[in-house]
Amino acid sequence: MFTLAALLATADAADKAPDFTLRDLSKEEVTLSELEGNVVLVNFWATWCVPCMVEMPYIEELYTTHKDDGFVVLAISADDARSSSKVKPTVKSKGWTFPVLLDTQTKVVAQYNPQKTLPYTVLIDEKGDIIWQHQGYTAGDEEEMIHKVTDALAAKKAREGEAAAPE
Repeated sequence: MFTLAALLATADAADKAPDFTLRDLSKEEVTLSELEGNVVLVNFWATWCVPCMVEMPYIEELYTTHKDDGFVVLAISADDARSSSKVKPTVKSKGWTFPVLLDTQTKVVAQYNPQKTLPYTVLIDEKGDIIWQHQGYTAGDEEEMIHKVTDALAAKKAREGEAAAPE
């Protein structure tokens, strides 16, 4: 029999973003839990995914606008070992400045998005909780993403203000 506390603990655990470590294009390891304190947008994409390519300029704009506000983008490529050689040239040609991670075995993709729908976006607050998820991309979806990110950053700033306020 579950107690209310056990049910709440289970619900809280379900909202936590699963931790992962992947390598970026410079072969440096990036671990999600080390980014706690920031609002993190995790976007799963692939070089062959046309909707992903359409969505990415909006993510780049969000990143450049808010990166100094405690906002991090982790673009996780789901390209397999055969197509992963296209990731670095694609990122360079598009001028993306956010971190791009490689998940050639799609282990992290499978954790967050078992159907492996691309693109797939997850927004994580500064405490490591998943606060929004979206699959696919249709023109206009970027408006919701922009709204969710700016709301999350405003909430983060408000909580920081509360923590800094003298009692």
